[in-house]
Amino acid sequence: MKLNFTKMHGAGNDFIVIDAISQQIDFTPEQWQRLADRRFGIGADQILVVEQARLPGCDFRYRIYNNDGGEVEQCGNGARAFVKFVSEKGLSDKRSISVETMAGVIAPRLELDGSITVDMGAPVLAPALVPFTADGLDGVTQGSGTVWPLDLALPGDAGTVLVSVVSMGNPHAVQVVDDVDAQDLETSGPLIEHHPRFPRRVNAGYLQVIDRHHVKLRVYERGAGETLACGTGACAAAVAGILRGLLDSPVRISARGGELSIAWQGEGQPVLMTGPAVTVFEGQIEV
Repeated sequence: MKLNFTKMHGAGNDFIVIDAISQQIDFTPEQWQRLADRRFGIGADQILVVEQARLPGCDFRYRIYNNDGGEVEQCGNGARAFVKFVSEKGLSDKRSISVETMAGVIAPRLELDGSITVDMGAPVLAPALVPFTADGLDGVTQGSGTVWPLDLALPGDAGTVLVSVVSMGNPHAVQVVDDVDAQDLETSGPLIEHHPRFPRRVNAGYLQVIDRHHVKLRVYERGAGETLACGTGACAAAVAGILRGLLDSPVRISARGGELSIAWQGEGQPVLMTGPAVTVFEGQIEV
């Protein structure tokens, strides 16, 4: 079959976006993986699929596949691309839409300046719900948050890191570092992602505080490796930094692919993420 697609990115986090309303899509994990392959396919961090909503009151259903072919719960940068896609394709004339995801309902909004704000919902902080197995560990209180020691089985000081565990619809482990650019994500990232204390794996965030409203961030994403930006990772990092008493809302997140703005007013409140979404090109591929 011939598949129509759009290539997009949000702060360098790049996507294949597929309209599954006008096209019949039923792919295997291997087919998703091949589409996302940068040599044999189109190339992307994630594939975003636009479907008819199943839940009452929702405008669309949003599905996300990492470049390893696995389906995941949430992608914040992708949510911004999603709302721009449905607007550009004439699938909706609303500036704000309600979108069904595996992790729940989100509400992205197209702003007048072209940026997009996404209500990502309230963060989940209870370790068991992230999910994170804290049995036998002594958490350390920092500010109003808790950090957990994570043994990575590496020699020296790198062997144990302190992480905040947060779910933004998908699990994150956020550590604070002195210099984010000096971190060896290719070594520590997979060890954190596959750590046995995270039964559904985890996204590993590396947060450097510049000042109380500005941070630098790198994220080793579950099932994708390091990406140039991670929307849910930016949300989780801002939440972790605010809870630890290091940051104040709003927080400017500088990722390698661009900048995001995160606002959060505290526990029980939704995280609001604002940033760009860019259409790169459109095409058709035979699958």
